[in-house]
Amino acid sequence: MRLLSSLIVAALALLMPVAASAHHDHVEASKVWSRATPPTAKTGAVYMTLTNDTGKADKLVAVKSDVAEKVEIHTHMMENNIMRMRRIDGVEVEPGTPVVFQPGGLHIMLIGLKQPLVAGQAIPLVLVYETAGEVKVTAEVLPTGAAGPEGMGGMGGHGKAHTH
Repeated sequence: MRLLSSLIVAALALLMPVAASAHHDHVEASKVWSRATPPTAKTGAVYMTLTNDTGKADKLVAVKSDVAEKVEIHTHMMENNIMRMRRIDGVEVEPGTPVVFQPGGLHIMLIGLKQPLVAGQAIPLVLVYETAGEVKVTAEVLPTGAAGPEGMGGMGGHGKAHTH
């Protein structure tokens, strides 16, 4: 019995480093948040920071969510001295260079909201990467006019990500 216990402990010790390193097999999403919308709004936006500690580049190519009919990756661009939103096909996330989605810049556009976004609500999203595949995250809905998750209660906008 003592030999069996020793073998189990040794096997677990060998597996622990593998489990610890498996955490960073994809780009991490943090500070995942959105703003509450008026009852009649048909669109909303999600913001976050993507950090890549995997050692190799990956590309966010799509986002999915059941809260809207369509979800797109957008950026803002100056066109004839007018700031316009444009859909883009994806965002490269290089190791060591965080990508920030924020108001007035990169963002996830929720088009055809099925219901208003309410402060305190959690929005489930699936981030789709070229290499890592699908990664589930949760966005916290902050009050209308919020500038971001800093100093906010609740989840603090730190949506947790895990591989699907």
